[in-house]
Formats: sequence, C-alpha cells, structure tokens
Amino acid sequence: MVEAYKPNDLKEALELLAFNDCTIFAGGTDLMVKRKRWSGLVPSFEKPVMFISQLQELREVTEDNGMLTIGAACTLSELIDNELIPEHFKTVFRQMASPGIRNIATIGGNICNASPAGESLPLLYALDAEVVLQSSCRKVELPIAEFVQGVGKTLLKSGEMVTAIKVPKSSFTSITYRKVGTRKSTALSKLSFIGLAASDEEGLQDVRLAFGAVAPTVVRSRDAEEDIIDMLKLGSLDISQIIDDYSTLIKPISDQRSTALYRKKACIRLLVDFIINSLAREVVR
Repeated sequence: MVEAYKPNDLKEALELLAFNDCTIFAGGTDLMVKRKRWSGLVPSFEKPVMFISQLQELREVTEDNGMLTIGAACTLSELIDNELIPEHFKTVFRQMASPGIRNIATIGGNICNASPAGESLPLLYALDAEVVLQSSCRKVELPIAEFVQGVGKTLLKSGEMVTAIKVPKSSFTSITYRKVGTRKSTALSKLSFIGLAASDEEGLQDVRLAFGAVAPTVVRSRDAEEDIIDMLKLGSLDISQIIDDYSTLIKPISDQRSTALYRKKACIRLLVDFIINSLAREVVR
C-alpha cells in the first residue's frame, strides 16, 4: 500500500517534502497515465504520494504591479472562469483535453510534466513566464525556458515544489493560436503555434513566436524575433530568411500521432501565414 500525505497548508507541505521523497499529486491527469498498469490494477507509485490540490495558497490568482501570479494548483477550468486571466490564455486552455479533464488538470502539472506537447507551454514561453519553486528553506523564480530542460526533465530538486507561475502582463494588437490535432480539443496536439505582436503609431514594437511538439522543448528564438522586427521596420521582409532561421530550430519526430515531415511543413505554413496576414497588417495600422 502506498503511503499518502494530505497537508493542511503550504508550510506543512514544504516541511513534509523536506524529510520525505514524495510524488506530488495535484490533478493527477498525467501521473495516472504514467503510472497505469494492466486493466483492473491500481496505478503503481513507488514513493509516498502527497496531495496538494486542497492547498488554498496554490489555488489563488492575483495581479500586482503588472504581474499576474497563478497558483500552481489552479485547474484549467478555474483559469478559464477567472476574470483576471486574459482571453488569449483562455483560448489555449479551452482547447486542452476534455471538460472533465480541465476540471481537475492543473497548470502546474502541465508545466512539470515537461512534455513537448504540453499545450500551455508555448503560451507561457511566448509570455516570458517564470516558475516559482519553493522548499522549506528557499524560494526561487526561474524563467520557464530555463526550468524545462527536455522531455520530462525540469530543474525541480528534491524537497521542492512548483507553487506558482508568474507572467508579466502585456498588451498585444495581434494574437494567433493554432492547435493542429485530430480534433480541436480532447486530443493531444500534433503541433501548436502561438504568434503575438504589438504595434503603435511608430510601427511594430514586439513579436513573439513559439512552437510546441516539434522539438524536445518549446521552440522560441528571441534573436529570430528581433530580426523579423528589424526587417519590417526597414520595409524589407525576407520570408525565405525567416523560414531558414526557423527550419534549423524546428526538429520534430515521427510518432503515432504524426510524422516529422508533416509537423515541419505545418509549422512553416503557420509561420508564413502569421507573418503575411498578421504582422503585415500591424505594419500598416
């Protein structure tokens, strides 16, 4: 039988982690799949399990000084219904899984699972999100691109847990999100793309592009984004050069859901469509 803990508050949870090597269980939608066994058998957990979905400190959403802080145990459904969450977040969350899964799956779990197909990740990469890690003796904030190290790999250490995600509030004049899958929701994405742009009376000021499920981690290049901004400001958009830049970054694999060739071609087409139909419009606003 697996030993289980259900702390009453965050302080107690961190103290338990300091002396026990536990599997942290929030919604469990990814964990139950990873730990499943043959039909009729309970999932296998080698380590004690600590349940955290009941911790109120991890269920709060706040905004302060232009920073949105989202508790790691907030479910996707709660975030969709929260008035502080911007609409472009909700567009992504509504296309994740099924309503039943969204009712229990948490944003922290989606991040810590560190799957290339994790559908919240391209959004969070594009928004320069930071992950808040806590233990009984320290609290640290890391950029999400640094926290996620590879497929299923993060910088989460023994005794630590993700307690929140912090996202700088930003305004965008153009937002595009595309999930490519067998269905709009209730299915893992073959790939995903988000494009964000901001312009003012002086022209295009910001471009952010991120691709999911086409490399070991989310593909985002600030250098390539800056090159696109410079091209548009100079009025000399070189789409071939942009395609070449991203082609070296997008390195998908073939699996049961899609082929590498399809994924790469689809990414490039979404990229070009965003540049032509969204960024070009921003320049002539």
